[in-house]
Amino acid sequence: MGNMGYWVLAVTGVILLAEIIAGRHRGIYTRNDWFVNGVCIVIGAVVRPLGAVVVSLIIAHIFPAGKGALVNMPFVPAVIGIILVAEFFNYWVHRWSHELKGARWGDWLWRLHRTHHTAAYVNVLLNFRTSIFWGFVAGLTWAFSLALYLGLAKPAFVAIAFFSFWGIATHSDFRWDIPVRRHKWFGPLFRGIEHVIVSPGMHHSHHGYGRDGGNFRNFGVLLSIYDWMFGTLFIPDGRPARYGIPGNAPHWADDAFSPFNFAGLFRKKPSENKDEQTAQNPA
Repeated sequence: MGNMGYWVLAVTGVILLAEIIAGRHRGIYTRNDWFVNGVCIVIGAVVRPLGAVVVSLIIAHIFPAGKGALVNMPFVPAVIGIILVAEFFNYWVHRWSHELKGARWGDWLWRLHRTHHTAAYVNVLLNFRTSIFWGFVAGLTWAFSLALYLGLAKPAFVAIAFFSFWGIATHSDFRWDIPVRRHKWFGPLFRGIEHVIVSPGMHHSHHGYGRDGGNFRNFGVLLSIYDWMFGTLFIPDGRPARYGIPGNAPHWADDAFSPFNFAGLFRKKPSENKDEQTAQNPA
């Protein structure tokens, strides 16, 4: 179980290499993307585990008598239970992060999640493109930390593996699901499965807008049952017309460190710009 992180990185690396060889990364990155992705990958590798530690301490403080309470729970029911609870937590935190956009008291949650949506592409690197502070509020972090605290370490690691590897599959640029969904015989069966399991097409739709896009639906990561239950399920026919979110991209510092606004630290002050212009164009 301890080597799962290496397997996640290895599988990501193989698919990333295949995407690069296939030309799927050619010309898609802006200067902003390089900075945002760099901060999210490098600094996020340190801060995200810290988020899990903080969440675990909060859970222990709130529920001190629960430590190891479910340690004797059978393995298979525990795995199923953790996946269902984790996806439920994820669904509502994820949904609220979108629906509270612009809200007076909840817009910070959208800005915290926005980093994952400002990219105008979807590929395996997008798995790492999240605000470095997202782990402090993410539903999956809270669910898995709770499971570990309750004594369900092995079932929790299996559940984490399901979410991790499925996240790689649904973020990949390769869209094997499109011909399957359009197949005369297998298409209807596959569309039925998509009411339970999130397909790459469903998650790509969540990252897009225009035809076959819409980030106001398909909030599941592994399971789509809560989208089905709560009316946010959408099964697309193909790729979204466009990826990302409409409008200008935020400054990379605001994006990578959301919800904090750090862009001012990296922008030159108007007076500095004026001094430079005067030096270059003296009267």
